[in-house]
Amino acid sequence: MPASPAAAKTARRFHFISGLPRSGTTLLAAILNQNPRFRAGMTSPLADIMGVVMAEASSKNDFSFDVTDAQRVALLRGLVENFYAGEAQASVVFDTSRLWCSRMQLLETLFPEAKVIACVRQLSWVLDSMERLVRRQPVSVSKVFRFDTNTTVYSRVEALTDPRGMVGFSFQATKDAFYGQYSPGRLLLLTYESLARNPAAAVRAVYQFIGEPWFEHDFDHVAYNADEFDARVGMPGLHSVRPKVEPIERVPILPREIFSRFVNESFWMDPKNNISQIPVI
Repeated sequence: MPASPAAAKTARRFHFISGLPRSGTTLLAAILNQNPRFRAGMTSPLADIMGVVMAEASSKNDFSFDVTDAQRVALLRGLVENFYAGEAQASVVFDTSRLWCSRMQLLETLFPEAKVIACVRQLSWVLDSMERLVRRQPVSVSKVFRFDTNTTVYSRVEALTDPRGMVGFSFQATKDAFYGQYSPGRLLLLTYESLARNPAAAVRAVYQFIGEPWFEHDFDHVAYNADEFDARVGMPGLHSVRPKVEPIERVPILPREIFSRFVNESFWMDPKNNISQIPVI
């Protein structure tokens, strides 16, 4: 006899995937999704919806004086739980958004047992990967660059690395989580290099971090795409995953001066920075 919706909701655990774009977030979600107990996917709108609710329950709304903190917590927790209410078979849900790293205190308040897996990659290669996607579409233009047709590789990199840009914000949010007081025991940094070179070891580390029994994944037949979403933002392939998980050796297409500018930005690689002993895989 199937469990009631109330029982399923009580038993369900939530974790969150965040970090840098082009760093393995979609790949990790695709791998985890092979486990029938798990539900994972590409970036969801949940974090953005929560932001709207938080704003409207704050002093932005003249009637917010009648909303208590306890009500805010219940509202936001219920939003997450009800967003995934239709996933009856999933006992563990992973929601993906670059915003989660900037909301570690909020997640601790809403879901004290939740973990955050932040995918990271050398910034030079993140930007190089983004530029490759742009160059695949010479007769189109992307929402990522506000549909501006008058760009160069230099202006595109500046737009991406701006503090409010696609890469810049996620990079700063990941640093915020890495150095933040709410992250010890709750945050794991998963490097793209580890996930691509030894996916079994990397994913085992994720399982150990979240305290779940191991599931035998098939790293030669991983399937995921979000073609409709990628087409909407004008960047086909942004969330496509190759069937076999393996490292691909490439020569950078970015100008050397740009590539070298960001090559030393991998703050997670220096043990002296890791005061809180955040696990880095």
